[in-house]
Formats: sequence, C-alpha cells, structure tokens
Amino acid sequence: MKALFIGGTGTISTAIVKKLAEDPSWEVWLINRGNRSDVVPEGVHQIVADINDEEDVRAKLGDLKFDVVSEFIGFTVDRVESDYRLFKDRTDQYMYISSASAYNKPARSYVITEGTTLANPHWEYSRNKIACEEFLMKKYREEGFPVTIIRPSHTYDERNVPLGVHGKKGFYQVIKRMQEGKPVIIQGDGTSLWTVTFNKDFATGYTGLMGNPHAIGEAFQITGDETLTWNQIYETIADALGVELKAYHISSEYLSAVGDKYGFDFEGSLIGDKAASVVFDNSKLKRAVPDMKTTIRFDQGVRIALDYVLSHPECQVEDEEFDKWCDRVIEAVENSKNSI
Repeated sequence: MKALFIGGTGTISTAIVKKLAEDPSWEVWLINRGNRSDVVPEGVHQIVADINDEEDVRAKLGDLKFDVVSEFIGFTVDRVESDYRLFKDRTDQYMYISSASAYNKPARSYVITEGTTLANPHWEYSRNKIACEEFLMKKYREEGFPVTIIRPSHTYDERNVPLGVHGKKGFYQVIKRMQEGKPVIIQGDGTSLWTVTFNKDFATGYTGLMGNPHAIGEAFQITGDETLTWNQIYETIADALGVELKAYHISSEYLSAVGDKYGFDFEGSLIGDKAASVVFDNSKLKRAVPDMKTTIRFDQGVRIALDYVLSHPECQVEDEEFDKWCDRVIEAVENSKNSI
C-alpha cells in the first residue's frame, strides 16, 4: 500500500506518519516545503514542493499513483479543487481533514454524531471547511471521487497543551502564568464539556480508515472517549505543574468583545466552538475501526506534553502582549464589580 501525505509534519499527521512508517505493508510519501524534515521518520519519501504551485507539484509527482492521498492543509475550496485536479486519477482514496468546529453549536443535542448539522456563523475557518466538504462530496456523488471526510476535534501532542483561552503565540504564556501564581482566564463558568485527544490515539482511528472500503463517501469524527469540563482540564494542568490553579472565569461573549481589537479571535474559537458543551458519539468510527480506543488519558497526556515543553526551550514561546491583556481584562472586571 502506498500513501501520500500533503503536509505530514503537523500535530495530527506526524503521529500517523510515524505509525505507518513502522508498518512494512505501507510505503509512505510526503509532499511539503521541507521545513520540518527533522521529524520525518527514516524510510519516508519526501517531495519538497509548495502544494499551492499546482503545475510544479504535477511535474514532481510524475507518474506516481497512490492507494491513499491524505490532505492535512486544505483550508479553502480552491485548495481542494486543485487537489481534485491533481489526484482524481492518481488515488483510490482521498482523505480530507475537516474539523469538528464545522458542527452547528450549540447543537440540538450535546451528543455530536456525523449527522449533526454543519453550520458555524461565528468562524470563517469552519465555514471554509464546510465548503470544502460540500465540494468533495459533490464530486463523490457525481463522479465517484473516492473521498473520506475526517473531523477531528481538539487534538494535541507532546509539544502542545490544550487550552480554551490563549494568545496568538500559543499556550505557553498560560503555563507561565500558572507557574507564577497569576490568575488564568477560563471561558464561561468552566463547566461546559470538552474532549481532548492525544495524537497517537487519533492515529489509530485514522490509519484504520486508510484503504478501508467502508470509508469511501463517508464522514467520520475521530476523538477520544474522555470528556472533561474546562475546569477539570485546567485543574489537571495545574496538578501536573504542581501549582495551585487560580481560575478566573469570564463569559465568552465578554472575551470576544474585548479581545477583538487585539486580534484575538475568541468569537470563532470560543463562541463558535469551545464555549459549547460537546460529547462525541464515536460509534460509527468504532464500527469501521474496532481497535479505536483511548489509551492516553488527559492526565497522562498533559504530563507527557509538559515534560517535553519544559525541557525544550524552543517550545517556551512567551507572549507579553497576551499576558498584559489578561491582567488588564481581569482588572477591568474587578473594577466593574466594585463600581456597583
């Protein structure tokens, strides 16, 4: 079996590539700009190209054909249209990474299935993913293009700690605030439900769908089975750090309003996604991939991540702008309490 990954070195795809690289039945290829070649396992073939340069990619692919083509960096319709032209005669399965943020939230039922309505008026990223899905499924219905849609939710690895509220430079400043004994902002009252998935568990579900005839023309959400409140997520992180959590709860609507002028898209990431309680029904995936299960609980995964991050200075990206913003927002809320 031969697989091509468009991207292949991100949070999700790295775990999948590593898993397949250890399987002698798979020949693994990547096409990307070569910026993270250090994480590419030995024996994996790499084509260095910009996937947005369609003609250059076509030339470099030559007469190569694949059992599976996996798209991880297709965020807009024009990108998947290009993929369709490039791979419609080159692959038996095209797997597209969409997003669980495409689901309409809050849904009629907090239990999310693949049949839950797709709609997100709050986040352009999610609307673009929906449009990509619609284009690909149209090609499947009209021409038999062998697409499989994958909808991840919040997936993390050893280089990332999942959070609800953080700045443009990522999660680390929140970790630093915890270590310094500062209050950290949690959206809402922290009791909404959320699912986080370690990338190695995600890889089990994904690889089980590769080359699987039952996956063609279908959509699958891939998440772990562990559902936590946001308070539990932050408390687990603080416990792993050995510090006291000083949680400061602020409504998502307020955060969106005061974050907008600083370029923090909390309307999309919170109101359009993390502010709503979600529990994922993974029964469809497990019927297709019986091996799918959670093997790394969040309390285990977050320790793996923190051990790595705190021992690798390059992961400790400070964000002074976000730090000062947190202080100002908390001060403003406290002043408003005292003004009444």
